Amino acid sequence: MLLRINPDNIDDRLINQVILTLKRGGIIIYPTDTVYTLGCDLTHSAALEKICKLKGVKPNKANFSIVCYDLSHLSDFTQSISTPCYKLMKRALPGPFTFILNANNKVSKIFGYNKKTIGIRVPDNKICRAIVDALDAPMISASIKLDDTVLEYITDPQELFELYENIVDIVIDGGSGDIIASTVIDYTEDEPLIIREGKGDINKL
Repeated sequence: MLLRINPDNIDDRLINQVILTLKRGGIIIYPTDTVYTLGCDLTHSAALEKICKLKGVKPNKANFSIVCYDLSHLSDFTQSISTPCYKLMKRALPGPFTFILNANNKVSKIFGYNKKTIGIRVPDNKICRAIVDALDAPMISASIKLDDTVLEYITDPQELFELYENIVDIVIDGGSGDIIASTVIDYTEDEPLIIREGKGDINKL
């Protein structure tokens, strides 16, 4: 199903339709402040397994990020973080940044293996945040990459729908996506380390 949602006038009925799909273990493709991404309810293990199959990775090799509404879920999935780390995240988020943090035991239980780190995202995208807020739980974020040497990401939701209509439950059309992924910052040690420079001005942080 292709579901068109206006980011400037979000229809709660459409968001509720997405939530029902997610709670039933459905897979969606949704917009972020960077690229379009695959997602599911983090608490639904069968849905997580489906995304792993779609990505062609084993669950114990998956490096998916968690999309949160804000930083209030941090303690649910991470070990205690330093004050400088928290301040940096407050400045950067919502925004096109992924923070790699030390995971707690709950993350290992969710993924089914001993997972030491987890990526945290709070995208600056109204549709994405409305979904996570209504779901009242974080979502998985798994980017959709092309085997293309020129263009890595699909920006047109209609094209995504044509490719994935028989594979996922809902493709959300929230307008054109970006071709640049998030900047990834590893903060598992005392100092932050940029491991992928993508969208987002790191100099402003």
